[in-house]
Order: sequence, then C-alpha cells, then structure tokens
Amino acid sequence: MSTEITTSFVQHYHNNVDLLAQQKGSRLRGAVREERVTGKEAFFDQIRATAARRRTTRHGDTPLIETPHDRRKVTLLDYDWADLIDDTDRARLLEDPTSAYVRNAAYAMGRAVDDVILAAAVGTAYSGVSGGTANEFDTVNNRVEASAAGMTVAKVLAAKEILDGYDIDPDIPRYLALTSAQVSDLLNAAEVKSIDYNTVRALAEGTLNSFCGFTVLRTERLGTAGGERRCLAWARDGIVLAVGKESSAKVSERPDKNYALQVYYSMSIGAVRMSEEGVVDILCVES
Repeated sequence: MSTEITTSFVQHYHNNVDLLAQQKGSRLRGAVREERVTGKEAFFDQIRATAARRRTTRHGDTPLIETPHDRRKVTLLDYDWADLIDDTDRARLLEDPTSAYVRNAAYAMGRAVDDVILAAAVGTAYSGVSGGTANEFDTVNNRVEASAAGMTVAKVLAAKEILDGYDIDPDIPRYLALTSAQVSDLLNAAEVKSIDYNTVRALAEGTLNSFCGFTVLRTERLGTAGGERRCLAWARDGIVLAVGKESSAKVSERPDKNYALQVYYSMSIGAVRMSEEGVVDILCVES
C-alpha cells in the first residue's frame, strides 16, 4: 500500500472542512465591524464630537477646542472543537463531503461567533486608558419596552427613531435581529397595512431581508431580559468583532486512539460594543 494514501485522505478531508466552514458561517459576522488584532487584549481609540465656537471679535486669539478621546477594550476568547473518526470509517466518510462531522465543526464555530457578538451588544463594555471603566448597556434611553406585546411595526420604528436621534450616520448599514416568533408577530399585527404586510410576508418567506431601513437577520440565539425576548437593532460600526486567530482546521491521526482521524477546529475572537448610542434592544413578549 502506498504510504501517501493516508496523506491524501487527510488533505481531502481538510479541504472539505475549510470549504464548508466558509460557506456555512455565522449569520451575524457580516453585520458588525471586523478588526484583526494581536494578543489577548486590544484597544480601539475613539474621539467624540466637538462644537465650533462663534468668532465675536476681530483679530482675537485662535480658539483651541479640546477633542475628547476615549477607547474601548476587547478581550479575546479561545474556542476549539474536536471529534474522532475511527480508522475503519474513514473511507465511507471521506466520500461524503457533507458528513455530519464536517457540518458540526463548521456550525459550532459559526454559532460561537454569533454568541460572542450578541453578548457584547448588550453586555458590559470597558473603556478608558487601561480599559478599567465599566459601561453598562443603557436600558433607559436605548430600550424599547415590551408593553405586554410582541414585535410590532411601532417598535421597529421606535428603535429607528432612537438611532436617528443620536445622529447615527445614515450611510452606515443598520441591522435588526429577530427570532421567528417576532417575524410571526409582524405578520399578525393588526396595524400592519397591506404594503407592510406584503413586505413582512416576503421577509418570512425568505425573499426579502430588509424592513423599515434595517437588514433583518433571523436568529434563534437571542437572549431574554426579565423573561422577555431581547431583540436587537444596531448600526454596523456600533459593534466590533476582533479576530485574533481565524477559525482553522487541523486534521491528523491519533496513534493513542487506534489511529483514529481527529478533526480539530480552533479560533480566537472577541467583541465589544463601541458606543452606548449604537445599539438598541427591543423587548418582546412571546406567547
């Protein structure tokens, strides 16, 4: 038997893992700003808005406007995934590039990325020179309350109004994360006019992905607050995903496991809410 046959099997399987991981990735990754970083922690410097001063005298002193600086800290988290394929099963599995092993590796990493993003969106963000200042999510100004109701058009418009009120750049894409329950709420809302109904129906059927100026991303991984579903609206630059190590696969034999083939995946990522103005949560009652 050729000594290169095992190498061929490994390379074949490795290529299949990489291909499917790229095609079946995170649902939310493309909806946030992504940065490549080095190390376990990274800092993103920011400057806040200033105001122009009116000139009231001729030949007066040039005004010096102090630009307020801030920074946000992100801490990277390490993730890995591994499973074994018995030596006797290799040939059968390698003939099927969509095997459950490959899908599990790709999907698990994609879900982890989404969970990191969602946690950062409403979690505590750390700022300051060394990242020691805790910034809790603003549930007073950046929350649309449930009001004993599910998702409604009025709630989506209220979230839009909050972002608009902060003068969030309209050229920056905006996103709305809903579960299937909230899409159903919109379809069943009594106040939805015919044109809105047709839009939401297309959304539910997967033929449209935008509503009220938001790109809608359906995810069943949204958390809760006080027993109510916590849907999210945000501007892309309001959340940063820091990637220290891109998700990658290693495939090798394990002599200690009767030469079973081990598929190993790993990555290092973190996320942070960049400003309290860039994210809004919408509480919805689910029946």
